[in-house]
Amino acid sequence: MIARADITGLVLAGGRGSRMGHADKGLLDLAGQPLIAHILARLAPQVGSVIINANRHVDRYAALGWPVVADSRSDFPGPLAGLEAGLRAATTAWVAMLPCDAPFFPTDLVARLGASADAAGARVAMAECGGHREPVFLLVARELAPTVAAALDAGRLKIGAWAADQGAVCAHFDDESAFRNLNTPDDLAAAAG
Repeated sequence: MIARADITGLVLAGGRGSRMGHADKGLLDLAGQPLIAHILARLAPQVGSVIINANRHVDRYAALGWPVVADSRSDFPGPLAGLEAGLRAATTAWVAMLPCDAPFFPTDLVARLGASADAAGARVAMAECGGHREPVFLLVARELAPTVAAALDAGRLKIGAWAADQGAVCAHFDDESAFRNLNTPDDLAAAAG
C-alpha cells in the first residue's frame, strides 16, 4: 500500500477562470470561505503534505499555510503545467492532484487512487465515475516528472492523453456529483444554495 505520508496533495488553482469571468476560482466565496479552503479541509487529512499551484494572488494562497508554486511556463497552458510544477516541488514519491473548484470530492479519493495504483503496479491512477474519466483527479508517481515536461515541450497539453500514455489505471466512484466542478457563476450559486 502507498502510505499517506508518501503522498503530496496538489491543488490546481493556476487557471484563467475564463468561464467564471476570469476570476481566480480558488478564492471565490462558498458558504463564507474561499473554495480553496473547502478543498484543503478535505484534502489535508488524506495526504502527508500539500502544495498549491497558483499563478495569481500568490500571497493570498500562501496565507493558507501551504507552499505555493507557479507554472514554469507562460500563458496558462493548463493542468499539465500545474502537475509539472507540483511534481518538481514535491518531495514525496507520489502526488495526488485535484482542481480548486471541486469542493465535494470524496473523502477517500486519495486512498482509493492509491489502492488502484498499488493493485495494478501503475504509476498513474485516475478517478472514473459513471463511465467518465476525471483526468484532473490523479495520483502520479513523482518519477514521471520528465514525461510531463516532454509532453509540454512537444505541445501536448491534454492531461488525459498524457495519463493514458503512462498506462493510467482507474479508481471507480459511484457519486458523480462528488466530481462536480464549479466552472460558472451559476454553478457556484447552485452549490451555495
